[in-house]
Amino acid sequence: MKSLKLILSNPRYFGAAWVFTSINIWFGTWAIYIPTVKEKLGIDKADLGIALFCLSLGVFTIIPMSSKLINRIGVGRASWIGVVLVSATAMLPLMAPNYYVLMAALYLFGAGNGFIDIAINTLVTEIEKEDKQNFMSAAHGFFSLGGILVGLGSFLIPVIGNPVLHMGITVVLVFIINLFFRKHYIHIVAAPVEKEPFSLKLFKPLLLLGIIGFVSFGSEGAIIDWSGLYLKEMTMAPELLIGAGFLAFSTTMTLGRFLGDGISARIGPIKLVGLGALIAALGYFLVLTQQTTWSIVGFAFNGLGFSVIVPELFRIGGNVKGVDSSQGVAFIAGSGYIGFLLGPVILGFIAESASLNYSFILLLCMAFLVFGITFFLRRRGK
Repeated sequence: MKSLKLILSNPRYFGAAWVFTSINIWFGTWAIYIPTVKEKLGIDKADLGIALFCLSLGVFTIIPMSSKLINRIGVGRASWIGVVLVSATAMLPLMAPNYYVLMAALYLFGAGNGFIDIAINTLVTEIEKEDKQNFMSAAHGFFSLGGILVGLGSFLIPVIGNPVLHMGITVVLVFIINLFFRKHYIHIVAAPVEKEPFSLKLFKPLLLLGIIGFVSFGSEGAIIDWSGLYLKEMTMAPELLIGAGFLAFSTTMTLGRFLGDGISARIGPIKLVGLGALIAALGYFLVLTQQTTWSIVGFAFNGLGFSVIVPELFRIGGNVKGVDSSQGVAFIAGSGYIGFLLGPVILGFIAESASLNYSFILLLCMAFLVFGITFFLRRRGK
């Protein structure tokens, strides 16, 4: 909890952490109105899927160029520009008068989200280097808190009664807080890195970290999308408990991220990723018992295990020898986003052709793969 106290007591750290919160508030507020937008525009699920793909396309378009932009304008200034971009585009999807404008709006919203995600993770990496303080995991915990704030804000839907107004109020409030704290980080630039010519030796650790990112993001996406259905169909859970798996997953993920920095400082980020993978694997074993109570406990262990993996990946990726921190973060983010998008789809195909149980067996195997990669990285001393 030392890193949480650090964030709450120092505006330099809180400013960066609040950007993480902002990302989830913006995205989550849009997400709760997706059914409303679908009904308003009279589009079917297939059309909605294509529109949401445009959001992902925006993310992937910006990732290849983000590191160069961040290095050119400075990581602190880039983070602030990201805040402005997302604030400017967050309301556009809810204001779209037709389907084609919706696709364009989601593309811009996705590009803004992709840019700020890479910029803020790079910023935290640079602050950690400069101040010799660990708070990456706790900063990601503030992202999780953003989801909680969105959930609380959803109770205002009947009161406000207008999606655009709801998002507008949200954007203004979030922007004002960011505006107040930007002075504490806007001047930060990435420390110069002695670049090395491309070689397999240099690329190998990044590739392995990218694989971990693909698996970890994909597993998180799969649990978010499939945990409720698993409890309903495989454990025959009563309707009251169908959402309990996701709740347990989210709660332990938030808690784990506030504890992760202290553990990372003691045992190192690579060992912590391996430990997280083992905890997640234990969770999958419990999920696969197909007993409602034990499966819910298993999802809680999944959340605890994965809570530390993604923040530590960004921390490691931002410190790979001979690679700019923004490039390392961008590579891991790109790999992770691909996993987050493809993971649920692949598992859905397995569930349809075989059984949802086999999908979670695959996730168990992937957790062991992550542990194996960390074992290899430790031996290599990366």
